[in-house]
Amino acid sequence: MSGAEEATTQSTYKYSRSPPDAVKIVFEFIPTLGRFIDSFMPGWERIGNLRTAALVSTDGSIESYCVPDFDSPSVFARILDKDKGGHFSISPRISFSTKQNYLPSSNVLQTKFLNEEGVVCVTDFLPRNPAATAQKPLLHWLIRRVEVVRGKQSMRVECAPAFNYARAEHRTSLVPDDTIPTNGERTPEIQKKALFESSNLTLDLRFIAESLIDGVPSPAVELRTLDLRPWGHKGISICVDLDLVEGQVVTFVLRTPPNATNEQHIPNPTIQQAEQLGVSFDQLLRGTTNLRKKEDPLLTKTLLHDLLRGTNDYWNAWVRRSTYDGSWKEAVHRSALALKLLIYEPTVASPTFSLPEFIGGTRNWDYRASWIRDSSFTLYALIRLGFTHEADAYMEFIINRLKDKNPDGSLQIMYTIHGEKIFPEEELTHLDGHKGSKPVRMEWLISQHFQDIYGELMDCIYLGQKVRHYVALLPFIVSQTGLKVWQTSFVVAHCNDPDLSIWSVREKEVVNDVLTSSVPGREPAWLSALVLQYSKIMMWVAIDRGLRLADKRSFPCPKRNRWLEARDDLYEQIMEKAWNPEKKFFAQSYDETDVLDSAVLIMPLVFFSTAHIGRYLRSPERGGLTANNLVYRYNTAESDDGVGGEEGTFCLCTLWCIEALTRAGDYDKAALQQSIRMFEDFLQYTNHVGLCTEEISPAGEGLGNAVQGFTHVTLISAAFNLSRTMKRRGM
Repeated sequence: MSGAEEATTQSTYKYSRSPPDAVKIVFEFIPTLGRFIDSFMPGWERIGNLRTAALVSTDGSIESYCVPDFDSPSVFARILDKDKGGHFSISPRISFSTKQNYLPSSNVLQTKFLNEEGVVCVTDFLPRNPAATAQKPLLHWLIRRVEVVRGKQSMRVECAPAFNYARAEHRTSLVPDDTIPTNGERTPEIQKKALFESSNLTLDLRFIAESLIDGVPSPAVELRTLDLRPWGHKGISICVDLDLVEGQVVTFVLRTPPNATNEQHIPNPTIQQAEQLGVSFDQLLRGTTNLRKKEDPLLTKTLLHDLLRGTNDYWNAWVRRSTYDGSWKEAVHRSALALKLLIYEPTVASPTFSLPEFIGGTRNWDYRASWIRDSSFTLYALIRLGFTHEADAYMEFIINRLKDKNPDGSLQIMYTIHGEKIFPEEELTHLDGHKGSKPVRMEWLISQHFQDIYGELMDCIYLGQKVRHYVALLPFIVSQTGLKVWQTSFVVAHCNDPDLSIWSVREKEVVNDVLTSSVPGREPAWLSALVLQYSKIMMWVAIDRGLRLADKRSFPCPKRNRWLEARDDLYEQIMEKAWNPEKKFFAQSYDETDVLDSAVLIMPLVFFSTAHIGRYLRSPERGGLTANNLVYRYNTAESDDGVGGEEGTFCLCTLWCIEALTRAGDYDKAALQQSIRMFEDFLQYTNHVGLCTEEISPAGEGLGNAVQGFTHVTLISAAFNLSRTMKRRGM
């Protein structure tokens, strides 16, 4: 049956009308799309290799995957468009339930499909080399292992790439696979692979079939074409129908094949060649593998087993380096593993873009960048857990950025994961958005506002030199960059400028001509005319930590008096202009002292002042920001941030509130008990494998960036300080 005929047959039982107009789903489950009905909202778990990452839904579909890097154009993006975004799905053809978990202390993901007929386990991972084979090249493969562990199952596999954010056409062909050995057969049948070719990227889909039980044959696997172009796809897809029994395994490998070269072709070995040479077939196979390019080895079941074991060993060895011994250890280590997946060696990013902060809303941002603020907080968390290698690598990345400051001496709030500065903003109008949440955005335009990042960066450096002793790096930081910024009065001169602050508030926007002209090709820098308190707090932190570093390490500080004056002036400003004496809370800005903003909960965390959080713990209806022990950033009905739309409670703010209560718990046992309750409640909102999103909807659904690194950073910090305070208080 041809791909077009098959698609026509399937659409007959999938929809009551032709595909372009179809809105009514006839059956509960749709084999072709590999999904439950649209009302079912799966979660997504992440796998990665520190170069890129993929999101796997609870129903076994790769919903987001960019190749070869985090910020490359997507190959699969069904998370943003259920029809044409692209997917790689594996699921039973009849109704099922699922269970999903990571292997212990690992980022290798398993999804189990269960029904009365049997149980099938899909294991997903992107390979990493353990220490024993660290010298080998990293294989940029996406590996999906399908194994029936009980009974039998009929499975449907679909690989439907949509290149360049579903904008590029591609050509699909089934060609002989010269990377599969013949298993010693005298007259082997040549196995085929699927080849997907677009203008800028080529992928191939290969497989290995095997049996783990004596007497059970290897399963039959036949790749077939599948035409999903009526649903908006730009090329032909591939599908496989598998009838598997217990012990049978099929492993699929999606990769970018090596470029063809003029090197001599190494043919697949055969048993006849082995006999002619007087060696065993296994010896000939190993020798042939050694002759091939290291990034293009023969695909064997032994290699796949080694990659799975090696990848799991890599993650196990990494997390064992943790020095954390407090409470909630499992949650802390899962957060650390999640953060590790955000690291593009050596920067910190997120693999998702344009996921909404509220379903149907417009707050859909691209997070695939190295943010100075987020990266600094991430390093703070990893340093607390003893992961110093990542801290060292990131400090080197920061030093390189400091060598290439903007002409006015400033840093950007974020860089590309390759250290570049330019972030063109683009809207993908052809994509429907997640659950209809438009627009789908690529990149940001806020790489230009700067004030608060210096506080986070200097706080991270200060902590690092305390617990890691960056003695070798500090003289360079002082002489070339870091403190020299303050020595030339850059921070002091700009500490009273308006700014977008941590939330990128765009109310009463004005163009900052200084920033616009400082970088060639830079778009206008839009800044809020409001004087936002969080930025002022972090500027205070920057100057304070600069002074502390100078004192602690005896560095020259010729303008100490000016620094002290600027730091103390910021303190007086905040205490006088941001404090609402009537309602007794610190406000979002100097200009609107009646607006609450959870960002000011950072004050006790950076030792600016004690916590004043009573007002924040009230519900929004009673003038606060807390609902069901979860905290909003601010009330969008009261604070116009220039974006519009609603949002859920912000996980970062909830955890900051918990940590602020923890600091108060040093002298107030009731506050400590409340922080414990809030933290335990918050852990209930992590998903089934312990991962967090950016926000939580009123119905308890995860919203925004998935999986959110900032949330896991603050979870680690909250657990660390809460556990330490409980120990001091004898709890």
